[in-house]
Amino acid sequence: MKTWSNIFWLGTKELRSVLGDVVMVMLIIFLFSAQIYSRSTAISESVNNASIAIVDEDHSTLSRSIANAFYPPYFNLAEQISATEIDQVMDQDRFMFVVSIPPRFEADVRDGRLPSVQIDVDATAVTQASLGNHYIQNIITNEVNFFVNRSNETTIYPVALVQRRAFNPNGTMTWFSSIGALLDNVTLLAIILTGAALLREREHGTIEHLLVMPLTSFQIIMSKVWANGLIVLVAFSLSLFFMVETLLDVPIAGSRWLLLGGTTIYLFAAAAIGIFLGTIARTMAQFALLLMIVIIPMMLLSGGITPIESQPAIIQPFTWLFPSRHFMAFSQAVVFRGADISIVWPELLNIIGLGAIFFAFSLALFRRSIAVSK
Repeated sequence: MKTWSNIFWLGTKELRSVLGDVVMVMLIIFLFSAQIYSRSTAISESVNNASIAIVDEDHSTLSRSIANAFYPPYFNLAEQISATEIDQVMDQDRFMFVVSIPPRFEADVRDGRLPSVQIDVDATAVTQASLGNHYIQNIITNEVNFFVNRSNETTIYPVALVQRRAFNPNGTMTWFSSIGALLDNVTLLAIILTGAALLREREHGTIEHLLVMPLTSFQIIMSKVWANGLIVLVAFSLSLFFMVETLLDVPIAGSRWLLLGGTTIYLFAAAAIGIFLGTIARTMAQFALLLMIVIIPMMLLSGGITPIESQPAIIQPFTWLFPSRHFMAFSQAVVFRGADISIVWPELLNIIGLGAIFFAFSLALFRRSIAVSK
């Protein structure tokens, strides 16, 4: 009983230390509010307000209908330019796309010829350029077909492909990117807070004060794990409700309590990694460098940015060693597919097992560092 009492009071000291640090509090607020909102709304995998210009050398009804077919939200209203201005406006980054309609375009279409339309693309914006090029081709094809057939007739194929989305029927990228940002920030902040807490004790010299008290290494580490984990869990819960569900209007298909329970388990594993890094590093500068080589792979290989199956085959087995991979699979199953405990329990067991291994290893390393310092 005395052990857990010491852990509780040490944890409250850690809470006061973190919440009294204005910069750290501002970082927590930023990561779970503005950063999630900006990542969800600023990054788009669809064409949005792309700039486009038209070089109309035909000046026919068909060429004007093509020019008028580009409008928001996919494209800005098309501007008319001359053929001699193409290189200049592309070099000046004024337009992402320039569509050149040749002379006698409408006449060639009427005569059954196959006239060509030139599309100049600024491919420095790779995703927008690739998707926008396909959009433009489809728009021009539809306008030409309508002009030739005088109707919106569509080809009837013998096989009809019907697509149904189990989640996110409109394909809104904000739904996926906001959840991904939220889960990545849990990993980032849990490791930073616990590792920095241990280094702060060492740099301020208070670790020696703790060592002369009747405290064990387990009590010192466990107090930092639960205190910093609680801060991240509260921030995660508030961000999930106010930012993700309320402001970004992202629905949660599964149980919120199951999601919070799984997040609590994962925070134990992530905090253990933070303790491990904080024990290895001797200064904050070393800790920051270690974060770069640990957190970035954890995020990239967790399956939130690219599916595990799409990653190189030689890397996929190593992703099993990352608790973030199992946490991402658990969270996506609960949030997107509405999975219950009977489906996600293997992922929870993996997180618990890896968390226990990291915690035991971190505890042994911390005890060794204390023995050396003595």
